[in-house]
Amino acid sequence: MFVASRDAAAIEAAGRAIGAAGWQVADMSKPGDPATLVEAVVAKLGGIDILVVNAGGPPPGTFQSTPLEAWDTAYQLTLMSAVRLVNASLPHLKKSGQGRIVFITSVSVRQPIPNITLSNSLRAAVTGLAKTLSREVARDGITVNCLAPDKILTDRIRQMAGTSGGDPEEQLKRMAAEAPMGRFGEPSEFAAACAFLCSKQAGYITGQTLGVDGGALLGVH
Repeated sequence: MFVASRDAAAIEAAGRAIGAAGWQVADMSKPGDPATLVEAVVAKLGGIDILVVNAGGPPPGTFQSTPLEAWDTAYQLTLMSAVRLVNASLPHLKKSGQGRIVFITSVSVRQPIPNITLSNSLRAAVTGLAKTLSREVARDGITVNCLAPDKILTDRIRQMAGTSGGDPEEQLKRMAAEAPMGRFGEPSEFAAACAFLCSKQAGYITGQTLGVDGGALLGVH
């Protein structure tokens, strides 16, 4: 396993904690960084079998409160980071014969969330990319899927609680209470779903968006 992030201290800590074979500071929103990262991974591991794309969410805000220049920044971060990583990784995934691509998106691709206009718009674009790509590379033995989380207790959830007004801890308690299960999902539960989609057993699952949301979505999907 090889991991990358814009935060040098955080990625080293994460890499050591999970026993990664390597880690590297990289900004996937910059045109050259994804290809450089892929080169480093191949040099270290000899190839790529699995690509998990997890871009940080763009800033919250309504459409009217979001400045136009924020759209391009979010586009580079959320959509083009995924495009560049896949573009650089695809030749190696084809060689694998059982390649896996998993995009981490959001429950908002099926049920938009108020006050995160940028994320609602651009994560939906990633979902469209995944569905289209899944058919294109199916004969290469590559599966392409999305994981759509909701109320997984991460720093992103804490950030959103901090911007909604009132005491952040009280907001977190309220958000947890509103979930169908009455609690947040654990990051380990989300990771287990990702591990399954990356496994050999999931070889006939492709082009799907799996909600890891504790039953939050309304309607039949």
